[in-house]
Amino acid sequence: MRVVITGAAGFLGSHLAERFLADGYEVIGVDNFITGSRANAEYLEGLGNFRLIEHDVTLPLFLDEEVDGVLHFASPASPVDYLELPIQTLKVGSLGTHNALGLAKAKGARFLLASTSEVYGDPQVHPQPETYWGHVNPVGPRGVYDEAKRFAEAMTMAYHTYHGVDTRIVRIFNTYGPRMRPGDGRVVSNFIVQALRGDPITIYGDGQQTRSFCFVKDEAEGIFRLFHADRVQPVNIGNPNEFTIRELADIVLEETASSSSLDALPMPVDDPKVRQPDISVAKALLGWEPSVELREGIRKTLPYFREELERHDARARTI
Repeated sequence: MRVVITGAAGFLGSHLAERFLADGYEVIGVDNFITGSRANAEYLEGLGNFRLIEHDVTLPLFLDEEVDGVLHFASPASPVDYLELPIQTLKVGSLGTHNALGLAKAKGARFLLASTSEVYGDPQVHPQPETYWGHVNPVGPRGVYDEAKRFAEAMTMAYHTYHGVDTRIVRIFNTYGPRMRPGDGRVVSNFIVQALRGDPITIYGDGQQTRSFCFVKDEAEGIFRLFHADRVQPVNIGNPNEFTIRELADIVLEETASSSSLDALPMPVDDPKVRQPDISVAKALLGWEPSVELREGIRKTLPYFREELERHDARARTI
């Protein structure tokens, strides 16, 4: 069996590629390294049965090989990235999704779209079930990512309805773990880097806004199961256990034994107050729920960040 994973050199894409490789799949990874990591690609190549194509998926992609699955994970995925790359984010959600769906159609392959909890916006229903249509500001600063993913979901359903493509849609909630970029701007990576460096930990507002944090191995397992399941409608994959941002900061401070202070800044525009998945469908359909609780996941993540910061500091000393 052979699958194509766009964004395979990214944080979540690389873990998903690793999960498919572990099950005996051949994986063709596609990445243009706007936010992906060459180190991730090299790691996957070392596992065998992985081949990388350096390509921008907003341009058509043609392959000679037969393909059983196309999983579209290419996109900037953190606020820092999609606010710096708004046009690229919109293009990979529209043109990139179109091209990935076109490849799946041409090959008669199953297609899985990486969507996001951001399609729910700043939700008014808690927890969020897949039937909730969301509360999104399409012209706000986060709209470039939110609407790119909402459009991608619509196009995926259109290809299923009108072209008969076998499709899946996963709505991914906050995910963390090894291989996150230290400067990607996500809250877990921010807090860990700030704590390890002894810098003030940046909290927006009063820190009482909540998120659910899923360890990346759990997330990849849920997505892997969804790919093999029989459901066209979107499925939430995330951790339903809710934590305030202040609670996350306290856990990171305790696990790093850091003396960092807390630095409160104004809330960003359209930042959700609550983000929590209803995973009833994933439990019933996939027999899946996360197994790694937050403190354990932070412990599993810290060695990677310590090594990354040491490597960064060593490079800085040689310049």
